[in-house]
Amino acid sequence: MQVRVKWLDGVAFVGETDSGHAVVMDGAPDAGGRNLGARPMEMLLLGLGGCTSFDVVAMLKKSRQDVLDCQVDIDGTRADEVPKVFTDIHVHFRVYGNDLSEKHVARAVQLSAEKYCSASMMLGASARVTHDFEIVEGPAPR
Repeated sequence: MQVRVKWLDGVAFVGETDSGHAVVMDGAPDAGGRNLGARPMEMLLLGLGGCTSFDVVAMLKKSRQDVLDCQVDIDGTRADEVPKVFTDIHVHFRVYGNDLSEKHVARAVQLSAEKYCSASMMLGASARVTHDFEIVEGPAPR
């Protein structure tokens, strides 16, 4: 896997992936940015959310659960001093579906957190990463 990050100007960069996708990253105005894109550290949390959601949805489908949607809210707390690494990360899953088994959802979240999600494992090496979930009957509101 390879990516490239190119400087645009100021503190704005565009990241390009081997799979042909691009994303703009920028800093906050007080750091010289123009707020053109996500912060790089936000991108880390987004990557975690995508990685773990991929696992959970795949496992629920494999166990024949009628999952309709999966939303993940992630709260990250960073150290006050440089390097401002994440110290605590909380991942909250909101899984929507019909007659979802709490046992299956709990197991999928646990397996993703402890075995399958590479991003969770890497971030967990320096931060306390916790997970919880809620099950919502029916489709997600639009």
